[in-house]
Amino acid sequence: MKVKSKEFYSALFIIIILLQLYLPSFKANVLFQVFILGLFFLFEKVQINKLFFKTILPILILFLLGFVGFLFNKVIFFNVFKDIFHFLKPITGLLIGYFFYRKIDDFKMFVKTIVIVGLLSAVIHFGILFFISGFSSVNEIREFGRDNFLELFSLFFLLFYKKFQNDTLFKNQFQHFFFVVLLFASNVLYFSRTMIVVAIILLITIYGYTIITKRGLRIIGVVFVTILVFYGYLFSIKISRTQPGLESFLYKVKNAPSEIFKTKIDRENHKDLWDHWRGYEAKRAFSLMEKDPKSYVIGTGYGSLVNLKFFAPLTENYKDKGIKYISELHNGYVYIYYKTGIFSLFLYLVFLINLYIKIYYNKNFETYFISAIGVAFLFTTLTITGMYNSRDVIVFLLGALLFFEKKSKTTTN
Repeated sequence: MKVKSKEFYSALFIIIILLQLYLPSFKANVLFQVFILGLFFLFEKVQINKLFFKTILPILILFLLGFVGFLFNKVIFFNVFKDIFHFLKPITGLLIGYFFYRKIDDFKMFVKTIVIVGLLSAVIHFGILFFISGFSSVNEIREFGRDNFLELFSLFFLLFYKKFQNDTLFKNQFQHFFFVVLLFASNVLYFSRTMIVVAIILLITIYGYTIITKRGLRIIGVVFVTILVFYGYLFSIKISRTQPGLESFLYKVKNAPSEIFKTKIDRENHKDLWDHWRGYEAKRAFSLMEKDPKSYVIGTGYGSLVNLKFFAPLTENYKDKGIKYISELHNGYVYIYYKTGIFSLFLYLVFLINLYIKIYYNKNFETYFISAIGVAFLFTTLTITGMYNSRDVIVFLLGALLFFEKKSKTTTN
């Protein structure tokens, strides 16, 4: 029986996404993705649209700039390859999404595939919660599932496909409702602060409130004031970081701003250190850059490490002494700046802003979600390294959306 290319590449896309989520080794994932791309280039006719190339050009240049700092520093080659994989990963994700769906060329099939693989991930999530965590506490639940943006996008694709396409993904209304409830429940049970913010970004973008108009600014103002009032309430009550259940989650929400931005930290005070770990990482990176001023321009290069000045218990093996030197930082802006310099940071911002402004040129499903992804990455880069996060799957969706956005633009013109 001859396998149709649509079904073959859809199945392969699902496998790549699931491996990205559940295979722990990001290096193995990147190698597999590069291998698949190599086979694709070997057996398929490859064409890159100029619009797509112009869109991804900033991160292609950013990737190359990482080698400049590497030439000026003595590094261990193992760490060099690790960094190369990190900075290559979003590029492979974009190319896989773009080329696969350029071959498939079926928008509804793309959306339905994302929803189906999201549902599969939700089932896996519930299986883990029931049979491993046992729903014993919020901390226990979070331990087995911190973020899953695939499920979040699956939920929003399912909810808003009809709004834009005037069509339904699933004809059976009960089936549609059940899938919405399943995905919503799974998303909530991640108890992820980052997912909550990205969900808000998706929602206000889909309704056009991120477009700079008087109405859009008013809505953003209302959201901002609501967040301030919520934080005002959190700071007015006593919340313990050690209490199980919802209280520990609210403590993390309350601590989120200072966790990122506070850099004056007492390293000997473990509570202060772990509550502001992202800020401590950034502080150490900037301290090392001060000793080598040229790193502000060209970065410290691939293979460079951040000296934490103590052995941090960051491994799962309790017998380990700890890790004193780290390669990746939570704050993606500092991470990009530290590794590749100020020009790369500028290029990264250009890339994300170019995604955001697509909503101004053509208002449809593709551009609304591309724009939302640009805004979401602006935020997640601050907290979990954005598109350079080793588990990020959004770039695969983005690659496909960029193909369909190009196609809809050509059709419209």
